[in-house]
Amino acid sequence: MRAPHTRPAPPRWLIHPLHGARGLRGPVPWAAVARGALGVGPVLAVGVAAGHTSAGVTAGLGAMFAHINDRPATRATRLVRIGLPALAGATGLLTGAWLGTLGLGTWIALALAAVGLVSGAISAIGPVCSSAGVQLMVACVVGAGMPAPEPPPARAGLLLAGATWVLAMAWLLPLFNGSVRLRGASAPVDSRPCSALRSSGPPRALPFDRRAPLRLTRRGSREGAQAGPPDEREAVAAVYDALAELMAAVGTERGQAARRRLTAAYDAAYEALYAHRIPLYRPDAGQRRLRDLLAVAGALSETAVTLLWEGEPLPTRVTRTPALLARAVRTGRPPGPLPAPAPHTAGGLAAHRAVLLAARVFDGEPAPAVGAVGPGPRQRLRRVLGPAGREYAARVALCVGVATALARSLPGDHWYWLPATAAFLVKPDMGPLVSRAVSRAFGTAVGVAVFGASAALLGALPGADEVWPVAVAAVCSALIPVSVRHFALQTAVLTPLLLSLVYLGGDRGAELARLVDTLLACAVVLAAGALPGLGGPRAQVSVRLSLAVRATRDHLDRVLAADAPYAVRLRLRREAYRALADARRAVEVASAEHPPFGRDLAAWAPVVAALEEIVDAATACGVRLDHGAPPPDAALADRLRAGLSDLADAVATHRPPADLPLPTVAPAALSRPPLGGAPCATLADVTAGLHRARHLAGSR
Repeated sequence: MRAPHTRPAPPRWLIHPLHGARGLRGPVPWAAVARGALGVGPVLAVGVAAGHTSAGVTAGLGAMFAHINDRPATRATRLVRIGLPALAGATGLLTGAWLGTLGLGTWIALALAAVGLVSGAISAIGPVCSSAGVQLMVACVVGAGMPAPEPPPARAGLLLAGATWVLAMAWLLPLFNGSVRLRGASAPVDSRPCSALRSSGPPRALPFDRRAPLRLTRRGSREGAQAGPPDEREAVAAVYDALAELMAAVGTERGQAARRRLTAAYDAAYEALYAHRIPLYRPDAGQRRLRDLLAVAGALSETAVTLLWEGEPLPTRVTRTPALLARAVRTGRPPGPLPAPAPHTAGGLAAHRAVLLAARVFDGEPAPAVGAVGPGPRQRLRRVLGPAGREYAARVALCVGVATALARSLPGDHWYWLPATAAFLVKPDMGPLVSRAVSRAFGTAVGVAVFGASAALLGALPGADEVWPVAVAAVCSALIPVSVRHFALQTAVLTPLLLSLVYLGGDRGAELARLVDTLLACAVVLAAGALPGLGGPRAQVSVRLSLAVRATRDHLDRVLAADAPYAVRLRLRREAYRALADARRAVEVASAEHPPFGRDLAAWAPVVAALEEIVDAATACGVRLDHGAPPPDAALADRLRAGLSDLADAVATHRPPADLPLPTVAPAALSRPPLGGAPCATLADVTAGLHRARHLAGSR
């Protein structure tokens, strides 16, 4: 019998643009849609009605940039997410408009390439700085190439005014809350006090726990009182939801996936409460309360990871404890009785302590302080001046410079579209390079067709010469919050909006020329992507992975240190998981790159998985040491630290790991001894994970 013929699957890099179509479904962010409808259109209409169309176009451009950066976030973080790129855009527009007055001719390509060096370098700091860097570059190109009667400072002020209008709506007018689902907010709540704590087994006193017996008075909580703004409260509640999923997945194959979802939820909540704050920001009482609740979630997550490592499934009523806490966060009411696991293992004992801490904090006591998570000023500077910043800066400078020189050699005065498109397209966090280029070309073609059809249908109406572009811009602006789910859709929405702006700015009847400019920009960026040493996917993966290895080493080092404070250990664990999540995302994006990058870089995924197992085992090791396990041998800790340090250097410098005297993998890795058992199975798992990661890195 002939075997059935199976058609080979198409390469991932070729079909990657189709995969993103799955993300088009989801709740509509009606608040952002309403802000979009009231953003670019009214700003543009005011300028047209007042007879200052050029000023309205510049302000509308600023509003458009602000809408692109108006992603789901809290009010405080949105202020920085929109405001910082707007300031960068105003600086870029001022610089570009000034360069346009110098009469540089073709030499302006070198000046814009120099701005590209700055744009690419600051983009390496993080997502918000990446948006600021792109906006700096695009606005500089537009300022240099798009003629306007206003002086450069006035143009920069108009761009800021448009962004400020959108920011004011986002800050002061939360019209709807349709995109936030308050799960369980209307469910009946057990209003008994938190002190009615029960366990699935008899508690065991900790040998070093001298705390007085727990007596809860509900002194700091009022039934029905909710802490903090609703968006920040929902972010914290989502962490407890993810904790419930992780505890339900203990002892199953779903454990690692649930742990990654917990990492993503914790990162989102931390960003909502701590990151992207304006200088001298002081949280109010509600936000301080939410920070306490998030600190409790951090303690619970450490015990959940330990229980995941121990691998014993938990009773259903125990896995419901985080869900009860999530409901309490959303409603402000007491969570009721909180079941805890049986304290027969280190994870069970740690869970008892964490649940008791949750009961006390939810009753109004402050939580233990936890340090900041994320890069500090020195780390940000190292990212700017490090290999990732330098290589990406060179790529942006090359693409913008070549695109500008090419555009200046073509007929026509409006040459800014080609280098501005290249500046957008070179941004690596939009997906794999070929996928970005295909999506950009397809979206531009659809957008040009939509704009052409609108011009044919509406342009013939009497007195509508300057009215119909405003209407098209308003509709497209309202669709921006939905379009960000796929790069092709975003391009298809932004293209008619931009064509409306340039139509009112005097560039009329050039839709096909703009499509040709987009295709040329795609060709320039694709050609630059084939050059080595310009911040390509290989550099992105090596930088993210080396940072993840170092974060793993730092966490393990503090776990094995006898005098490591608990808050420091908790912070380093969060940094390690966050760095590993960044590395995993970088590998996933790079694996969809065109040959030869995708096939080679996909092989780094098992290394990331091995590092995650090391952090899991190190977390369990810290919990076991807290509860009486014998401390590890100092020589063993030194060899583990040296092995991870060498692995980080090997990944960063693209060399195989050195031949170091690493500890051998003991048979204890196959067992889970009880508390105080020897040898320590957690360190055996750390050793096994290190051997596996170094072997995989060496075989690359």
